[in-house]
Amino acid sequence: MLRDAALVCGKDLRIEMRSRVTLNQVVPFAAVVMLLFGLALGPDRRVLVPAASGLFWVAVLFSSVLAVQRSFALESADDAREGLRLSGLDPAGVFLGKAGAVLAELVVLEVLLAMAMALLYGAHLAGVPVLAASAVLASLGLAAVGILYGAAASGLRVRETLLPLLFLPVVAPVLLAATKAWNLALAGTPDRADGWLSVLGVFAVLYLAIGTVAFGSLMEDR
Repeated sequence: MLRDAALVCGKDLRIEMRSRVTLNQVVPFAAVVMLLFGLALGPDRRVLVPAASGLFWVAVLFSSVLAVQRSFALESADDAREGLRLSGLDPAGVFLGKAGAVLAELVVLEVLLAMAMALLYGAHLAGVPVLAASAVLASLGLAAVGILYGAAASGLRVRETLLPLLFLPVVAPVLLAATKAWNLALAGTPDRADGWLSVLGVFAVLYLAIGTVAFGSLMEDR
């Protein structure tokens, strides 16, 4: 399973590095979202700094939808999805591999957006260990949910609109917990974020387990 996961993850990441879709489309989209939020709230940093964490994670959330859609778009050309299904790869490995590729893309995106947040909103990036831990756990949860529901929506004509409808309500706990953890870290009290980190960890483990078990059925049904 882990070998198959590494193969699928490496394949998706190599395609992304060659196409640069994440760098050329997803990152600018997320940056524009953060810029528009900043313009909507105005130049007063007394307003921007407290809202920075929430705006950051909303931008990540929207961008994760694009990353997941891109992950399944790779399999839609030339009936590659059918080839993947018939390849003999472990379905759990395929799920973990695609989730791992999306995770890597989101982590890179979040590093860039964190720098943009500090520049645009004047937020001081304190409590870096908590920021990093919550970012990785939240990204893992987003990737697992995205790949699971992306597989459920793929093959349907309305997949571009169905995926956000399935995905966004489910990841509300990730948005809440990650925002709270970042707020505490930026406020200089990262020791109080343990509970929110636990929520992110439980969510990620739960959906990784569900995806590992259910992904095979989703591949067969589409």
